[in-house]
Amino acid sequence: MNYKITSYSERDTIELAQNIESEHFPNMVICLTGDLGSGKTVFTKGFAAALEVEEEVTSPTFNIIKEYTTGELPLYHMDVYRLDGKAEELGIEEYFTKGGITIIEWADMIEDYLPEERLDIKFKSYGEEENARMIVITPHGQKYEDICEAIL
Repeated sequence: MNYKITSYSERDTIELAQNIESEHFPNMVICLTGDLGSGKTVFTKGFAAALEVEEEVTSPTFNIIKEYTTGELPLYHMDVYRLDGKAEELGIEEYFTKGGITIIEWADMIEDYLPEERLDIKFKSYGEEENARMIVITPHGQKYEDICEAIL
């Protein structure tokens, strides 16, 4: 089942991230997709703030993986855009079981490496308003379905 939400501002996207964060658990995997500037990093910043990450969260475009360990759980933030689908060299799959939360931007580029159980979130520009986004959330697995039922 897909869940659709319309976000009209960065604040709306941050609130969605905070609501999802309120249901977090160890080894949670969130896969973000969407065009450049569609809200993926804004979502991650909102999630990290709710998780009480102290460091400034920025897109890890050139680092590929940034680890934030000051929050309630470790946050592993990945931007796999530059990998060209070649994730095996980085050991990305190891992060899925390290007890933290993994958020992957451009996750569709490494689809073969993603765990079966995860939360997919797709951002699309929507309507005529500059900041409006259609956000489509697809849970894979019972834990993620429960999160969607609890917050959406």
